[in-house]
Amino acid sequence: MPRLITPNGTRCLLSRSPALRNSWRLSRPFHSPPDRKAALNQGQPLNTHFPSTVDSKPPAAIESYLPPKSGILSHLPKSWVPYAELVRIDKPTGTYYLFFPCLFSTLMAAPLATPMATPLSVLGTGTLFFAGALIMRGAGCAINDLWDRNLDRHVRRTKLRPLARGAITPFQALTFTGVQLLAGLGVLLQFPLPCLFYGVPSLLFVAAYPLAKRVTYYPQFVLGLTFSWGAVMGFPALGVDLLSNTPALTAAALLYASNVSWTVLYDMIYAHMDIKDDAKAGIKSIALKHDPDTKKVLTGLAAVQIGLLGAAGVAAGAGPAFFVGSCGGAALTLGWMIRRVDLKSVKDCWWWFVNGCWITGGTISLGLGADYLLRYSKDNKAQAEIEV
Repeated sequence: MPRLITPNGTRCLLSRSPALRNSWRLSRPFHSPPDRKAALNQGQPLNTHFPSTVDSKPPAAIESYLPPKSGILSHLPKSWVPYAELVRIDKPTGTYYLFFPCLFSTLMAAPLATPMATPLSVLGTGTLFFAGALIMRGAGCAINDLWDRNLDRHVRRTKLRPLARGAITPFQALTFTGVQLLAGLGVLLQFPLPCLFYGVPSLLFVAAYPLAKRVTYYPQFVLGLTFSWGAVMGFPALGVDLLSNTPALTAAALLYASNVSWTVLYDMIYAHMDIKDDAKAGIKSIALKHDPDTKKVLTGLAAVQIGLLGAAGVAAGAGPAFFVGSCGGAALTLGWMIRRVDLKSVKDCWWWFVNGCWITGGTISLGLGADYLLRYSKDNKAQAEIEV
């Protein structure tokens, strides 16, 4: 069929029209719709929206990656750095957020154990939980990055992650994740056997979280179900049988729900750091869904968290130290954070995400710890009187 042959760069005469000048079809060279040649050269299907598809090549900006010159990463062999970055070894805040629910449940469960758990056993259990949190948080990050490796290329904060920039292959990351999961299983086996049956189901939530970001505006809720699992684990870790101890089961369930609310709260602040890039990349989050009313939502989440935390203390028979220290302290610290955080500032959101972990998590832990030590001291005195 005869075709009109025109030199490259020939423009349509209609492009002289002011009304049509801004149309790409009329203002660009006849043979060059957006990225058409690049698409053909790369074997990609023609798509007028090609630059925004998640399967496109990584942006040229990833070439700006520079090896770390300070911090823990700078002291590692060069070949180890991508794996350390994969598990966020240089950004431990996620490990602390995963650890705090474990610590909360350990301190709440200690007075319910028979006999009451000693401070040494509480310390040992907490240490094991921290080791588990460190390993499993790394495994969770790797699973998340495997799911998101194409999306991460389009988000300013994540485009330099090792999978997104091609520093390691998906197979290498998957193999490394398997090693981490085996190490996590090794830690889990140091606890009483019932912990194995309570702990393994949490892996379903670990795998589901990255998928949730694609189908719902509330992936933070799935993250809460995942990160809060430790709020249950402290009870069987200290030998408290949840199935036969109704107060303990009630306390564990309420503490778990309280931590879910806390997770959604702090991760909503975290999500505001990427809100613009997430919208462009098609990633869903509660921050995008409720952007104009974020502080109202945060206030509601804080109220739910504190209410459930207090209810857990009632079920566990906690004393005034818990209600004043943990519940009252959480109310003050969360209120302060919600009032002060500037959701339009990436730097401010990051500061509150990092420091809010210790401010609120530490306050709740101190209240629980004080309540446990007072009850332990009282129990020792009672035992001494019986022996006399």
